[in-house]
Amino acid sequence: MLVKQISVFLENKEGRIAKVTRVLSDNKINIRALSIADTTEFGILRIIVDHPAEAEKALKENGFTVSMTEVIAIAIEDQPGGLANALDILHSNKISVEYLYAFISKTSDKANVILRVEDCERAIECLQNKGYNVLTASEVYQQ
Repeated sequence: MLVKQISVFLENKEGRIAKVTRVLSDNKINIRALSIADTTEFGILRIIVDHPAEAEKALKENGFTVSMTEVIAIAIEDQPGGLANALDILHSNKISVEYLYAFISKTSDKANVILRVEDCERAIECLQNKGYNVLTASEVYQQ
């Protein structure tokens, strides 16, 4: 149930994100979700793609500094409180969330959230015990 996330370290220079997306496109890799955090000098682009191993290889071959991280993806009710309820479960179980971001599914009326937590397996167990749908990697990659 763990999803592979690609993190790309980028200098905060014109055209760097465009280059990443061009490399992925040229290698027939589709972006499913993304998030970027930046400072004045650099940024970290976090992406979920349909073929993470191929994406990592292609980006490295094109000179990017890349790492792969395991994250979890959950489907939540697309209504007020949907995210808050899931986060309350993690908080009450003392599971820290490092970061999160959301993406849209073509096949569901739910909101999908990527979570980077300190203990993925425990977070999955806690969320599933409360009825949350933790998405499989293949479900996320094929969204």
